[in-house]
Amino acid sequence: MRLLLLLLPLGATAAAAQESDRERLDFFEQKIRPILADRCYKCHSAESRPIKGGLLLDSRDAVLRGGEGGPAVVPGDPERSPLIRAIRYTDTEVQMPPKARLTPEQVADFERWVRMGAPAPAAKADTGPAKAPIDYAAARRFWSFRPVAAPPPPTVTSKNWPRTDIDRFILAKLEEQGRAPAADADRRTLLRRATFDLLGLPPTPEEVEQFVNDPSPEAFSRVVDRLLASPHYGERWGRHWLDVVRYADTAGDNADFPVPQAHKYRDYVIDSFNRDTPYDEFVREQVAGDLMDSAGEEERCRRIVATGFIAIARRFGLEPDAEIHLTIDDTIDTLGRSVLGMTLGCARCHDHKFDPVPTEDYYALYGVFKSSRYPFPGGERMKYQKDFVPLIPREKADEVLKPFEEKYAVLDAEVRALKESLAAAEKDAVKARLDELKKALGEASKKRAELVKRRPEIDDAYALAEGTPSNARVHLKGSPTSLGAEVPRRFLQVLGGQPLADAAGGSGRLGLARWLTDPANPLTARVMVNRIWQHHFGQGIVQTPSVFGKQGLPPTHPELLDHLASEFMKNGWSIKALHRRIMLSRTYQVSAAGDGFPRRRLDAESLRDAMLAVSGSLDRTPGGAHAFPPRDQRDFSQASPFYAVYETHRRSVYLMQQRLKKHPFLALFDGPDTNASTAARTQTLTPLQALFMMNSTFTREQAGKFAARIRREAGDDRARIDLAHRLAFGRPATTEEIEAGEAFLRGPGDGRWTGYARVLLCSNEFMFVD
Repeated sequence: MRLLLLLLPLGATAAAAQESDRERLDFFEQKIRPILADRCYKCHSAESRPIKGGLLLDSRDAVLRGGEGGPAVVPGDPERSPLIRAIRYTDTEVQMPPKARLTPEQVADFERWVRMGAPAPAAKADTGPAKAPIDYAAARRFWSFRPVAAPPPPTVTSKNWPRTDIDRFILAKLEEQGRAPAADADRRTLLRRATFDLLGLPPTPEEVEQFVNDPSPEAFSRVVDRLLASPHYGERWGRHWLDVVRYADTAGDNADFPVPQAHKYRDYVIDSFNRDTPYDEFVREQVAGDLMDSAGEEERCRRIVATGFIAIARRFGLEPDAEIHLTIDDTIDTLGRSVLGMTLGCARCHDHKFDPVPTEDYYALYGVFKSSRYPFPGGERMKYQKDFVPLIPREKADEVLKPFEEKYAVLDAEVRALKESLAAAEKDAVKARLDELKKALGEASKKRAELVKRRPEIDDAYALAEGTPSNARVHLKGSPTSLGAEVPRRFLQVLGGQPLADAAGGSGRLGLARWLTDPANPLTARVMVNRIWQHHFGQGIVQTPSVFGKQGLPPTHPELLDHLASEFMKNGWSIKALHRRIMLSRTYQVSAAGDGFPRRRLDAESLRDAMLAVSGSLDRTPGGAHAFPPRDQRDFSQASPFYAVYETHRRSVYLMQQRLKKHPFLALFDGPDTNASTAARTQTLTPLQALFMMNSTFTREQAGKFAARIRREAGDDRARIDLAHRLAFGRPATTEEIEAGEAFLRGPGDGRWTGYARVLLCSNEFMFVD
């Protein structure tokens, strides 16, 4: 928001359009093309022999042209699209894929794709001649692949305005345009801005008055230090990271199985921000914490929990390792976007069409995660957890679990053998033999399930562990059943392509973690610095914060970005030091008035937390485990998936987050997408939001408590109206507001104070921050 006063204008409409086009193509590459390649291309691609029904699905033009039955898709209209009817199995004549239906989530993705207009890359990109070899030397000249520089601050004409080097970079751009910087913000506005930025909560009246009446030049510096020391800081900034890593408390499979242990990763993230864990260490812990040396048992367990970053990847199969290639794809895509600002998932089926990332690079990383062991949270066919990582010493875990695991291994081997025998017998179609095997399989599966119900309970984590080390083979067109050449595990060639030193005897995750955070890697520091700037100013120096490749927008201030990234690494990758550097600049402290740009609405969590805070009902204690059904009652399926809303007055970061269905408040007020990395939330203003604020049970309850609080804490109506404004807006009420309030309160009917409090909670001044 405030950044619009300070940065070169790029044309907001054009930027939004480019963002939208890129997101639509990304959606096709991540959600649609892999299914087409895996389930459709065998019969409906240019390489098919024969081409079934004359229908090709390997280019957009072919989809729109269709086959013997006409066009397969009507862009924008799923109901009139034969392809959608076929995959829904509502067409009695054509049901595709013929052997096994797509999941409801996959069908929903196709419906969404058609509503988008069925976007896909141009046909020439899909069917043209083979790409020329990538010129990596030329590719490394692209701005984001160049080494991070340490440019000196520029010289400016207005010597008195800058307070910091940040100000000099900003002012130099303004002077180039013949523009002057905005005036300074008043102290009440600045404190409210800083408190919401760092804590996601409104300042108290006492905090406001203390700052307003402190004439010291160090007054704001002390405010920043106080806010950074608050435990609520980690709750606010941890939520930003949880957006990027698509955190959820459920698995995302067709039954959306709950994962009671997932909250431990959420709490790890919050704690890491409060501790000011160096960002490079924070990344290493999340990729390979279980493989890092630890000073003691507490640190060892903490680092195991950190790998929840990978473990919380979406699940797609009904039992362990089913559709694991999709889970690994989700891992690579999220890792690329969150840490590197690269859309690596686009290289799953073909060489990246815009960036220097060949398919081989994708499968070099795929081998790392294929060599790791993902925990299984439970699913429709196997409703219990498997391969969670103990958070007690290994010898104690073995002592408790070994008898169970030995019995389980025997029963599990029996179930697997019976499944293989049944699959072989189905080819012979001998009914008596099939019935015998089905009965035996049912009995063995029941015994295994009964045993699992008696599994000893230990403290464990939804975390990663080492698996069987092996390189991956390229999945031709993204299909795991069509394999190409083997690719050794290594890093991206455009960024060095180093082999992973620990890949010989392990997964290679530790080597990957070290490379990601090597200062020679030009992306990691730039991407995180840009995210911090983004959340302070409403948009990043790079306005596509998870896309630093050619599909993204270039930095408006490249020298400033590198200056901040260089200082970030030089200062031990300290995020809190970066906050101080940004917030103590004059650039951060200018007024938002003028130039006709909008205020910024509170995000969903800050809005809900602010309502709880001013009403006096906010429970400020940390969250913890959710009230999920006990293990023996998790009987969820595609027909009856898990869904719950657990009400709490704790901060919104502790709300239970599902993948298949959002929490109602977060869904209404643009909360994050828990199925994919969210780089920047959309901000909508809708009639439903206004209706919720006026009529919902939640608003009525908080308005009632707010009214009771101001009546309890102030003596007469004038004082109460003033206190209400100080609590809600961080400022005293004006004479006109007091008179208007008194007139309203003299009106007929009960509940006038509750109505008055609700008006304040629904006001723009409460819901927006300057």
